[in-house]
Amino acid sequence: MGCDCDRTHHRIRYTADRLSILPMRIAVLKERAVGESRVSATPETVKKFIALGAVVAVEPDAGAGASISDADYAAAGAEISKTAAKGADIVLGVQGPDIAALKGANSGAWIVAGLDPFGQRTRIDAYAAGGYEALAMEFMPRITRAQSMDILSSQSNLSGYKAVIEAAGQYGRAFPMMMTAAGTVSAAKCFVMGVGVAGLQAIATARRLGAQVSATDVRSATKEQIQSLGAKPIFVENVAGIEGEGAGGYATEMSAEYQKAQAELVSGHIAKQDIVITTALIPGRAAPRLITDAQIATMKPGSVIFDLAVAHGGNVEGSKPDQVIVKHGVKIIGFSNTATHLAADASALFSRNLYNFLSAFWDKETGRPVLDEEIGNAVRLTKGGKIVNERVVSG
Repeated sequence: MGCDCDRTHHRIRYTADRLSILPMRIAVLKERAVGESRVSATPETVKKFIALGAVVAVEPDAGAGASISDADYAAAGAEISKTAAKGADIVLGVQGPDIAALKGANSGAWIVAGLDPFGQRTRIDAYAAGGYEALAMEFMPRITRAQSMDILSSQSNLSGYKAVIEAAGQYGRAFPMMMTAAGTVSAAKCFVMGVGVAGLQAIATARRLGAQVSATDVRSATKEQIQSLGAKPIFVENVAGIEGEGAGGYATEMSAEYQKAQAELVSGHIAKQDIVITTALIPGRAAPRLITDAQIATMKPGSVIFDLAVAHGGNVEGSKPDQVIVKHGVKIIGFSNTATHLAADASALFSRNLYNFLSAFWDKETGRPVLDEEIGNAVRLTKGGKIVNERVVSG
């Protein structure tokens, strides 16, 4: 395992007869962002961190939104402390904490969370100025050995499920075909736009609910994935799109020619749909516009669109976070933070991502994680008072 000189922050205890290293102190903060109900550690992961030799301090009510009590954390061996960050070597979060919440953390302490580097640049600058080492979990490279550390995948999986469930609740009609003595209820038609982790889960969920499902993506390789889930692929033919994927396993922007051809195809298809789920995101950029007002106008009254990208500019013209917008008789919905609506499960998965990340690099000799270059350089935003991540510097 490679070393990047992260062994420099050990807390040393001097005694009369020997020198020893104090246990790594990990702080779990209560999330302060409006509407955020998730938590970055659960009693399960607290126990695991303690088993590695760490001390874990949890702020009071940190897990309340995810139905985890302070007593649950205490039973797992955590300290419950209003000053959990004091003396911390690692601070865990779901979203990046404000600099004030880090008061008392050790110099060079790691901040491990979803840090939104492009949207929260001022906060990242403050981390650098404060001498903290900020590690952005959403920058985790999409490589095989990092799959269990990938917060975007774990949270997107739940978000894709929640999008369909919420759309079904707003739809006002049944999803599956029902044959009754009074007549037949036709199955809802659901169209998923964007077949990443969220899109695949949306397809699977809509299928389980009995809808007729179709899906599209700019990456040709996803056609087989769509078919494997029993959905119908809707793809532009004879126009080059994106044959592979962008850096890190994410889609990149389409060519103008492909965008035009896809818009024409979607316009014809979307008019026949009852439910549309849009999931397209481009890291560091505003979400691409997939559905225009003119296309919404072709849909049947009572149809529903769920825009999973609404917090990033939106895939749908006119969508607004946490509001139900009605245009041309079509309901347009989307949450600013979809995963938090499933806080207990989202927290369980998120906290395992963080544990899997830190434990994979845990050095038993020094009692702390020591990152390698491939993953360490990918997620590290700040170190030594500077911003060191090229994606942030160039962004």
